[in-house]
Amino acid sequence: MQLRKLFLIAVKDLRLIFRDPSALVLMLLAPFVLAIGMGALTGRFSGGGGSGIREIPVEMIDYDEGMLGEVLIEVFHSPELSQLLAPNISTDLAAAKARVDANQSAAVIVVPTGFTESVTRMGSDPVDMEVVEIEFYTNPTMPTSVGILRSILDQFVNQVEIGRVSAAVIVSQLLQSGRITADQAGEVGALVGMQTAQLVENPSAIQVFANSAEGEGLEFDILAYMAPGMAMMFLMFTVTYGARSLLVENLAGTLPRLLVAPTHPAFVLGGKFTGIFFSAVAQLAILIGGTSLLFGLQWGDGAGVLLLILAAAIGATGWGMLFAAILKSPGQIAVSGSAAMLLFGLLGGSFFDLTMLPAWMQVVNRITPNAWANEGFYILSMGGKLKDIQTNLLGLLIMGAVLFSIATFWISKRGLVRK
Repeated sequence: MQLRKLFLIAVKDLRLIFRDPSALVLMLLAPFVLAIGMGALTGRFSGGGGSGIREIPVEMIDYDEGMLGEVLIEVFHSPELSQLLAPNISTDLAAAKARVDANQSAAVIVVPTGFTESVTRMGSDPVDMEVVEIEFYTNPTMPTSVGILRSILDQFVNQVEIGRVSAAVIVSQLLQSGRITADQAGEVGALVGMQTAQLVENPSAIQVFANSAEGEGLEFDILAYMAPGMAMMFLMFTVTYGARSLLVENLAGTLPRLLVAPTHPAFVLGGKFTGIFFSAVAQLAILIGGTSLLFGLQWGDGAGVLLLILAAAIGATGWGMLFAAILKSPGQIAVSGSAAMLLFGLLGGSFFDLTMLPAWMQVVNRITPNAWANEGFYILSMGGKLKDIQTNLLGLLIMGAVLFSIATFWISKRGLVRK
């Protein structure tokens, strides 16, 4: 019986939200207008059907002249990337950086001297040996292009690092078992390291574009990169607007009447949470469905997208309930909701690639549901599966649970749900 009342409270709040024209404008119309603008910007209405980003200019300098430097050059010249990238091989670092500074290129990728050797060389303590890092000099005025280049480069480096660590473990095990001596470790390590390097010699081993279940390549789609950011940004308005009803009903006397009825206060708050959650899910589902129909946008694995929508709605709803708990009037929630929408949009990567920001900022942005969800949607759009976004789902669920618990305690402390 109590669960039925919880559900009825949720449905009632959901109806009120969708009957408000001003709320619908910001919840649905504004994101769709932005999506249409992005579709025009990316060439979706020109009949081309492409991603709108082609031949990203990137400068490449190989000072290493080893196997891995050559492999990285081959990756950026691979047929799969021929329409997306326009790599330029150079030997003059100063001139290459000058072209980036002049907005003629998106980035400079420098493979330093000794990169291959640092990966393949192993001594008595191979795991702790340092690897010479690839330099990535970027153009801050081309955040989307830089994000694409960084994604490709990171996949290459990650595969190299996995191979290096695996080889290091092999050498360590041989040392510990006594099959080789410390003096032999360098020679054996070099041999194992060269075999490891050969594992990434084939450019097709770098999963630049993951394959779909049907075996067809998934091209990078700039709209898939931007649309989730817009959806998540406006989602913050939706959840704060929904939470506003708690204070509105308290002022109007509706909330006290609910509490007079034989309904536990926890179920009243649960009904409010569920109503906001339903509205958040509806908004994301409508926007995702709309962009799929209008632009043919491929969001990726269906199960992953569905679960990410639910988790994102839970995380965002937790913030909405917290605003209702700590703020004192509906007007304050309205102002704070607009501020949170913009702030979380900035922190969560709705406008630019956050990998360009300092490391501490990339940690701070994890307080927002935007960052977790945007990353998850991007992974799915690039061919990732449900298992690849488990961390994102868990982060959003924990966020929602923790914030709801804090909000419930604070609301009870204020006496809003006291009979």
